[in-house]
Amino acid sequence: MRFLRCLVVCAVIAGTCFAQLPEFYKRVNRVIWLVKSLDHPLEGWAQLGLSDIRRHASLTFEGQYRGKAVSVKARGATGSLGNLTVEMLQPEVGDNAFTEFLARHGDGIFSIVHEVATMEDMTKEIERMRGLGVGVLEQLKMKGDAGPITLTYFDTEGQGKYVLGLIYWPGGAPAAGPPGKISHIGFVIREAEGPSAYWQKLGFPAMPKSHASPREDSRYHGKPLWLDFDVCWQRHTQFTYEWIIPPAEPPNLYADYLKEHGEGVQHLGVPVDDLEKSIADYQKLGYSVGQSGAWGETGKKGSGRYAYMDTDSIGGVVAEVIRPIN
Repeated sequence: MRFLRCLVVCAVIAGTCFAQLPEFYKRVNRVIWLVKSLDHPLEGWAQLGLSDIRRHASLTFEGQYRGKAVSVKARGATGSLGNLTVEMLQPEVGDNAFTEFLARHGDGIFSIVHEVATMEDMTKEIERMRGLGVGVLEQLKMKGDAGPITLTYFDTEGQGKYVLGLIYWPGGAPAAGPPGKISHIGFVIREAEGPSAYWQKLGFPAMPKSHASPREDSRYHGKPLWLDFDVCWQRHTQFTYEWIIPPAEPPNLYADYLKEHGEGVQHLGVPVDDLEKSIADYQKLGYSVGQSGAWGETGKKGSGRYAYMDTDSIGGVVAEVIRPIN
């Protein structure tokens, strides 16, 4: 009975936290994608569908990094992977959150950013997060046509495995392209309980965990793969967040990513109508299948097949093409 009461209390607390979560967290505005050298990743992802690309030869951000004044200069480009806006940045040498991330992880997605309607909303959220024990990692301002664009990055990566960001863009940030293209953002982490408890403390939804059982049709670089792993889900934005917790053995693409980059965003999910054709299109561009397999009962609703293409070399993010059966 005591255990049941504890469950009820925990459920009430979790529900209250989620109800207090600001509305702007229900929609991702963009991702900040950091690279050591811009040209190769930008050209590579342009071949893979990054469109409406706008290059920025010289960007200057002014603000504070861990409470100290900072000026960040960078080359950059903005584009759309369908419904996902991508801000790709190559920062110059200096002491700031961007270069610190690159030094630890290499190329990759640094932050998932949400748009606030006013600077008052941003200030209120900074205070709310501070009350929950989360400080500002970096806050930067950049000149915009209608006024300064403000970006706030919270110090969430250590426990949450990615940097939570806010943007205020006077007049509203430009929208991404048409719906579709990206279905989910895939993370690879070493254990689920810590990140799940952390995000719940901040008011985000729980991360229900399930177990993926081995399948005979799984492959790792073309060889049979007998892999089972845990996976968690969050569904509070237009993109599903998939959190994968892999074993170190047998060799697999998730464990490879942990060794190369550490915990964080490993892949972007791209639903396709014809999986074999999509794989062939990637192969024509020089990208092989790193890992492949299926889920569910073959041919039935709720099942599907997937292939992780070997795109890590162009920006530190893997493209996962998936063919779900709905």
